[in-house]
Amino acid sequence: MQTHAYVAIVTLVSLLVFVWMMMGVGAARRKSGIQAPTMTGDPGLERAIRIHLNTLEWLPIFLPSLWLCHIFWQPQDQTGIIVAAIGGVWIIGRILYALGYAADPSKRAMGFYIQLLAAAVLLFGALGKAVMVLIAG
Repeated sequence: MQTHAYVAIVTLVSLLVFVWMMMGVGAARRKSGIQAPTMTGDPGLERAIRIHLNTLEWLPIFLPSLWLCHIFWQPQDQTGIIVAAIGGVWIIGRILYALGYAADPSKRAMGFYIQLLAAAVLLFGALGKAVMVLIAG
C-alpha cells in the first residue's frame, strides 16, 4: 500500500503544478489588463494560456499512464518508487517547459522533450505489461 502513496503524491503535485500554471494565466491577465473571455492581444498572456492549455492536453495522457504503469508493475518490489520517479521527471519537464515558454517560446523544447520521454515510458510501460498479462493469462 505504501507504494501507492508515492504515485498519489506525484499525481497531486502534478495537479498543483497545473494550478500554478492556471494562476499564471490570471497574473498575465492582470499585468496586460486583458479581461476574459479575450484570449489574444498580449504575447505574455497568450504564452501563459498556451502553457496552461498544453499541460491540460497532456494530463489525460500522463495521469492514466502513471497509474496504469504503477498498477501493472506494482507487484514488483520498489516499482512504485520507480514509477513515481518517472512521474516526477514528467513534472520537472512540464515546469521547464512552462518557464522556457514564458521567457521565449523557442526555449520550451527541452522541457517538452523531457516530459514527452517520461510520458512515453509510462504509456508504453503500462501498455507492454498489460499485453504481457493478457498473453500470460
